[in-house]
Amino acid sequence: MELAYLLQHERPDAEDVKVIGVYSSQLEAEAAIKRLSKQPGFRDYLGGFTIDAYELDQDNWTEGFVDL
Repeated sequence: MELAYLLQHERPDAEDVKVIGVYSSQLEAEAAIKRLSKQPGFRDYLGGFTIDAYELDQDNWTEGFVDL
């Protein structure tokens, strides 16, 4: 099983989610957080970073959706 690590950032008072990048390991994603934590905006919302692991070549959303 091969994994990819998706790094995102979201401010608590905003609706947008920033996709920062996709990394080959948890450590690489954490290193990106360390680099970005010094940048304007990111440094003000350090708790907004999330890392999610995804198995490659797998469907992660298997149900439909309702268009509002």
